[in-house]
Amino acid sequence: MSSSQYQRVIVPPMDEYNQRLVNYVHPGDWVNPKPVDCYDLVVIGAGTAGLVTAAGAAGIGVGLKVALIERHLMGGDCLNVGCVPSKCLIRSSRVVAEMRNAGAFGVKVPDNIEVDFPAVMERMRRLRAGISHHDSAKRFKDTYGIDIFLGNGRFTGDDTIEVNDTTLKFKKAVIATGARAVRPRVEGMEEAGYLTNETVFSLTERPNRLAVIGGGPIGCELAQSFRRLGCEVVLFHRGSHILNKEDADAADIVQKVFLKEGIRLVLGAKLNRVEKTEAGKTLHFNSCTGLEESVTVDEILIGAGRAPNVEGLNLELVGVEYDQRKGVKVNDYLETTNPKIYAAGDICMDWKFTHAADSAARIVIKNTLFSPFGFGKYKLSNLVMPWATYTDPEIAHVGMYEHEAQAKGFNVNTIKIPFSTVDRAIADGEEEGFVKIHHKKGSDQILGATIVATHAGEMISEVTTAIVHKIGLSKLSSVIHPYPTQAEGIKKAADAYRRTLLTPRTKTFLEFLTKLS
Repeated sequence: MSSSQYQRVIVPPMDEYNQRLVNYVHPGDWVNPKPVDCYDLVVIGAGTAGLVTAAGAAGIGVGLKVALIERHLMGGDCLNVGCVPSKCLIRSSRVVAEMRNAGAFGVKVPDNIEVDFPAVMERMRRLRAGISHHDSAKRFKDTYGIDIFLGNGRFTGDDTIEVNDTTLKFKKAVIATGARAVRPRVEGMEEAGYLTNETVFSLTERPNRLAVIGGGPIGCELAQSFRRLGCEVVLFHRGSHILNKEDADAADIVQKVFLKEGIRLVLGAKLNRVEKTEAGKTLHFNSCTGLEESVTVDEILIGAGRAPNVEGLNLELVGVEYDQRKGVKVNDYLETTNPKIYAAGDICMDWKFTHAADSAARIVIKNTLFSPFGFGKYKLSNLVMPWATYTDPEIAHVGMYEHEAQAKGFNVNTIKIPFSTVDRAIADGEEEGFVKIHHKKGSDQILGATIVATHAGEMISEVTTAIVHKIGLSKLSSVIHPYPTQAEGIKKAADAYRRTLLTPRTKTFLEFLTKLS
């Protein structure tokens, strides 16, 4: 049965770029293969976790038989409705911001900078389509020898999965079905209509007025991008400040930038109802003021949380425990309550990042196929997980926050280097950020770090490497950083630690050495 007979996938607008995308990641003429007698591994879901698991297992070259099932678009959220399209929009929006700020650098630009929104979205679709061949059904079949099945997969027995009336038998299975945007429970919202990350990248015309629900990473990234691309944006958030799970100093910098750029923030927000009128979509809400207010917009974008895709898998039949909010229950080895079945990625993890799904997939490969009798299994808890929020400036973090370290019994010292003391940041006109490193008191052991900078996501890996390989601040201080770079802020933090070692006794000893030299 071809997938087109089962489910034809449409990604609006179906221009040449989205047609190319679909032809790669859910081709309409795809014919599912005849299954082998038994697969060593069957993976349900072809997002990052599923693709890496399947390719990693099949690509080792030891003759493993691997099947991969996908009901919608291979590449999952990251390629189609997440990392790739959002970063394309962010890049366009940063160009606009750089142009508007050009006067501060002695560059004259027209007062009225015109944004061609349809061209911005077309660029995104073109680049996404250009990347999509990496995740294509044909590539995974031809390069890795994986049997690709397009359609809905569900467990039908302790060692069987059904796809489009075809039964696959397996030794081990992996659930990697990911998560989706949470649907809001607000009176009138469904009737008024709304966008999520799964639909916003299909826009071809700019909404002049946009409400964004949710002040977490997704909501903040898109709110700032659309504001810079010419939308009037109002951002609703339940917390007292945006990005409330991040370092408070870091979130405060981004919040001030949002206000400066003209984003209206409604904090302590409680949405009461939405109604569709001739003027647009009117949101009635209470904020921290306690008074009921309203605002009318053209579109509403929901960016408030993710829900795991556990429906339709028949998990009860095979004894896999799950929760509608948290997803599939796994142990530290990513094993479900059925020892034959594992899970990876957004379906089971708090870290809902592409790189986290990739890392989890590598754990699953080891634990399902190369840990006989349970020996040598890898643990999820051993991962040191960095992440970044791609606002401008970005916030990047790794390890523990100060309060987390204290809760675990550490006495914490914190070193903070403002970028106003880093020459390259001054030259770049990017002085608002900082490098903040938490270390164990009386030791150079790094416990965690937060960086706020235009390219903080590029900088955090140095600290991540140090934590993973137990490199302390003393050794980081000896690392030569090119001058001038903003990464020099990390070296300045390490040097600041080294200076704390200059106690009166140490100084006396050094003075003695100079007399002998």
